[in-house]
Formats: sequence, structure tokens, C-alpha cells
Amino acid sequence: MSMNGRTTILRTFAAMAAFLLVAAGLSAQQAAASTGGKELTIEELFLQSVEFQILREKAFSDDYDIKMSALDDLDKKITDGSYKATDPQVEFVLEYLALEGSGHTVREGGRLINNFPEVRRRSANMLGRLGTDEAKDALIRVLLIDDEPMVQAEAAYGLGVIGKNPDNQVVQALAFSYNRMDPTQPDNNLGYAMCLAVEKLAQKTPGGIKDPAAYQMLVKIAQGNYLRTVKTKALQVLDELKSSK
Repeated sequence: MSMNGRTTILRTFAAMAAFLLVAAGLSAQQAAASTGGKELTIEELFLQSVEFQILREKAFSDDYDIKMSALDDLDKKITDGSYKATDPQVEFVLEYLALEGSGHTVREGGRLINNFPEVRRRSANMLGRLGTDEAKDALIRVLLIDDEPMVQAEAAYGLGVIGKNPDNQVVQALAFSYNRMDPTQPDNNLGYAMCLAVEKLAQKTPGGIKDPAAYQMLVKIAQGNYLRTVKTKALQVLDELKSSK
């Protein structure tokens, strides 16, 4: 790819990231979901259920342990199947928590006080388990703006589990996220998660993955300063992509 081509892609994703940061800041009142022919805001949907009112208050709390308690509640609902796949309250809370400390920040005296990577990681995991288009979009936002490797790894893996890659947008997000990392400080868990994400996407995409960005990323991982297990996985996925039809 030419330098101009790379510059265009970088500018495109930079603009996308800026847009997504703004979108992530939308209030609950601005997010809307259609039900029964009547347009209801997320706020109104929460008010219909005491359970979700409590869940929202937990998620919006400043306290780490209370946020984790909200995630425990959501994990139970997802595990036992007591939520609806298109339940907007669940997706709203998970996306909000997945951006806690990255997409929306709280500072006191210039110090970031809501940087909770484990909250973001668990939320990303659950978004991947939801498997909806909205969950996919939320995970792309997480991948593009988060700087914590364990959160990025969970978002990448979740995107692979969901397995939806319209117009190669997920592969492009994976590659862009990988290329903005510091190659002198590779994270083995993140590198492996990137390989798994591409592998799972290829398995669920008719004809496999044809985007050169995926090949370039895997080659960089294979020749990077990673553990042998990670490098071997990258080569394995490259072989799978080569043989896919």
C-alpha cells in the first residue's frame, strides 16, 4: 500500500474515532428504542422496570465495587438467559461501563478517577456474549479508543465471537487498533486475541477474509517480539486464510 493510501486510512479512522467519542457521550435521554409502535427513550424504558432502575443507578455510581455488582447482575441475566437479545437497557448499561474511564472520564484535580480497566474488560466480554449488531458496534468503539491491552484483547475476542464483519469494518478496526500499538512493548494476550478474532471472523465469513490489512497484521505478529505460542498462532491463521474458499 502506498504512503498516501496509509495516510488516508489513518485519517479515516482518526475521524471515526473522534465521531465515536462524541457518540459515546450521548445521554440516556438521547438514546431511543422503538417498542409497540411508540418511540421510547432509554430513560423511559428504565423507568418501566424497578430492576433496571437499580441496575442503572449501580452502573452510574462512582464506586468501583458497585459497578462490579452491576456487572454481576448482568452476568447472571446473560448466563441464565433471562434477558431478551434486543433488550436496549442491557446493551446501554454494558456499553456505558465498557467506556468507563476511556470514552467518558471523570477527573479531580486533573487526575483521572474512574479508570476501571476490569470494569471495561468484563463489559466487553458480555457484549461479545450478547452477539447483537449493537454489541458489535460498541466493541468497535471500545477497540478504537481504549489504551488498556486487556480491554482491547477482550473487545477483539468478542468481535470474533460475534463474527459479523460487514464491509470489512471489523477487520479494519482490528488492524487499525493493532497498528497504533507500541511494537517495542507487545502484549502477548492481545496479540493472541487478535489472531483468534481474525480466525473466528474468517470461519463465519463466506469465502473467508480477503482484506490485506488482516494479512499484514498477522505477519507483524508472527515476526514480532511475542512468545512462540503467539507467533505460531499467527502463522496458523495465515495458513487458514490462504486455504479458505
